[in-house]
Amino acid sequence: MNDTTALEALKQALRKLPGVGPKSASRMAFHLLERDREGARAIAQALTNALARVVHCRRCNNLSESELCAICASARRDPALLCVVESPADLLSLEQSGAYNGRYFVLMGRLSPLDGVGPEDIGIPRLAALLEEGTVKEVVLATNLTVEGEATAHYIGELVRARGIRVTRIAYGVPVGGELEYTDRNTLARALAGRREA
Repeated sequence: MNDTTALEALKQALRKLPGVGPKSASRMAFHLLERDREGARAIAQALTNALARVVHCRRCNNLSESELCAICASARRDPALLCVVESPADLLSLEQSGAYNGRYFVLMGRLSPLDGVGPEDIGIPRLAALLEEGTVKEVVLATNLTVEGEATAHYIGELVRARGIRVTRIAYGVPVGGELEYTDRNTLARALAGRREA
């Protein structure tokens, strides 16, 4: 079967989603075009709107529709407590635990020298500038418990300790090799409550 250029382009675009291979992309494309064109239009419109309106918070790098995200803008958050996470999805998971009331810094990745991802690529200079402001008294390292996440936590821990700021690491209630985005809220709450010196 010869796919049209537009159909092939749709399949290739869907393959950019995590965990979507060629067969899944084909199934999604055929479903949207054969059975749910209205759903396809809704997805396209929502994606277009999000691309136009969602930006990075100027302070913490989280996704937001305003210059400061709701967490950074909130007077109820503890500005002396800063939690460093790899992604907005990790931040959302920690927020859903209800166990944390400080602020965040979102790296948008993790150190991976083999892939050419260094400190500048994940915003470490911005994090260092934030620490220089003098408000933060404790940094909670909540990177994923993968090899790259641990290396990132170690690197940031050294950076923070050099400034005389307390560094803690979330407890290992989160399974090693696990990702925060997929961890249940009770496990995350215990991990935050049981954090330790890094």
